[in-house]
Amino acid sequence: MSKLIYITNTSLDGYIEDANGAFDWPTSNQLFTFFTELLRPMGTLLYGRRLYEKMAFWDSPIESYPPEHRVFAQVWQRPAKIVFSRTMSTATTRNTRVEREFDIETIRKLKLESEQDITIGGAELAGVALEANLVDECHLVVHPVIVGGGKPAFRTASRRNFELLETGRFDTGAVHLYYRVRGGTS
Repeated sequence: MSKLIYITNTSLDGYIEDANGAFDWPTSNQLFTFFTELLRPMGTLLYGRRLYEKMAFWDSPIESYPPEHRVFAQVWQRPAKIVFSRTMSTATTRNTRVEREFDIETIRKLKLESEQDITIGGAELAGVALEANLVDECHLVVHPVIVGGGKPAFRTASRRNFELLETGRFDTGAVHLYYRVRGGTS
């Protein structure tokens, strides 16, 4: 059985993007390496449409990226991807399918049958998965910026308790918080 893991960047005030939809956090080779290693063992990537559209950038020929980003592109291209969208009819990247609805029982079955872990990206999609008790772990990269509003990393209606497993610091001043989701709602 695999784990479902929510991986996201967030501001200090808890937003994955600002009010204009931007998430232009400072980045570095250290962060690229970190995210590359987080994604490397994953077998499936679950995305909401908006995050998928941003991540589709990584589906170009490997040689088209700067040398320091090529390994990330290779790692991102390998897993199967499922995009949940009511407006998209076809995917623009290889190894990707589009589903109209996020079916909780289908994701439970995927977790049971998958040998490799699964990531979920997109705050709204992750919120639905958290409410359904599907998310096992969270990797948050908290960036040293306050954006003052936008899309929250977590739905405020969702109450979950977490167990801190690990922390780390990046050369950009961002910190990594790795949590296990404790069972059930409180």
